[in-house]
Amino acid sequence: MTEGPAPIEQQRVLKTAIPGPRSNELHQRKLSAVSAGVSTGLPVYVERAAGGILVDVDGNQLIDFGSGIAVTTVGNSAPRVVEQVRAQVADFTHSCFMVTPYEEYLAVCEALNELTPGTGQKRSALFNSGAEAVENAVKVARTFTGRQAVVAFDHAYHGRTNLTMALTAKNMPYKHRFGPFANEIYRVPMAYPFRWPTGPSRCADEAFEQFVSQVHAQVGEDNTAAVLLEPIQGEGGFIVPAPGFVRRVADWCAEHGILFIADEIQTGFCRTGDWFACEFEDVVPDLVTTAKGIAGGLPLSGLTGRAEVMDSVHGGGLGGTYGGNPVACAAALGSIETMRAENLNARAKQIEALFVPRLQQLAAKYEQIGDVRGRGAMLAVELIAGAGDLTPNSALTGKVNAYCHSQGLVTLTAGTYGNVLRFLPPLAISDELLSEGLDIVEHAFAAAL
Repeated sequence: MTEGPAPIEQQRVLKTAIPGPRSNELHQRKLSAVSAGVSTGLPVYVERAAGGILVDVDGNQLIDFGSGIAVTTVGNSAPRVVEQVRAQVADFTHSCFMVTPYEEYLAVCEALNELTPGTGQKRSALFNSGAEAVENAVKVARTFTGRQAVVAFDHAYHGRTNLTMALTAKNMPYKHRFGPFANEIYRVPMAYPFRWPTGPSRCADEAFEQFVSQVHAQVGEDNTAAVLLEPIQGEGGFIVPAPGFVRRVADWCAEHGILFIADEIQTGFCRTGDWFACEFEDVVPDLVTTAKGIAGGLPLSGLTGRAEVMDSVHGGGLGGTYGGNPVACAAALGSIETMRAENLNARAKQIEALFVPRLQQLAAKYEQIGDVRGRGAMLAVELIAGAGDLTPNSALTGKVNAYCHSQGLVTLTAGTYGNVLRFLPPLAISDELLSEGLDIVEHAFAAAL
């Protein structure tokens, strides 16, 4: 029996420039083989990964502050995930749950029903991607309510399919020239404290008033099937809604027979220090969409909701050939087991406690850092022109991001205006790597300003 690869030492190692020669060779192959529409933020080709380290084909070891966009929350190749996946692959890889079902699908649905907010009876269904989960949430909401309209928010991101592009706010690169889009989608202002015209203290009240007024005037409560909201917006810039806003929207929905859908695709599964970000305001959504961190890196998504809502769809109305693939389900069970055993909600809060003071010190030093925000291990800084000038500073964001990459730190940008540097480290990362990564971020600002 062959031995597995040696463990990856949890330290940054730079053997070549970033990217190195072998990565550059592979990237030339990418340019000739892969559609130009599939871009790459950092053309470093990964060979192995574990904990908070990515190892590239040139032997460089990079600190991971991205988690594959909040996917490898438990760390790459987490032992319990690997063990479950290996066993499942040896048993069988596919049968299609809609043809000949299997227990692994049931176990994931049972876990989702238990873990998502609310104590009432719930049902779940499994799919492949976050966009699929959102599409099916809309299908369920329209079926249950008998209404058509769906309300989404400024700065929202919900996916790249036709319907989810309609729900997504940002044009480039997600929507540009891809229309026409699905109809009966309406957009309302987001309670964005940093950019609220009259200031953060008035944001929650005024944003809620505008939300209610616009839905009433432009849509009509009796025509509205659902309101779709990210409890913390992801691609839109890690916007944390003003305190109380999410709670008030959910209560208003309940008052008018409208389903409140929480898109927890990026925020779910311990990322913000709770199993789900809605728990921060004790909000119990009618429907919750999940993906990303659910399965330790394998493609899986879920839709969970009140039993009477989820059961309103006719037989065969939900599903998909690969939805709830048994190998992905096994990975999810290993991932959830890891989150429980290692108390990763507490770990996310520890990461926040280490990260935020360092980011706040940077903000005190550089007036171009206009806002520090986020929760748990979902944190960001928004960059602006300078004190008193909130003009988005995407150029500086790009420079800081590029410097971090050159020093072996994987960082990501976000935001409607491209001016947000976001941090999504795996919860398995060590404090030492977090501190070293933050040192690099500090050096990046010093070099760029």
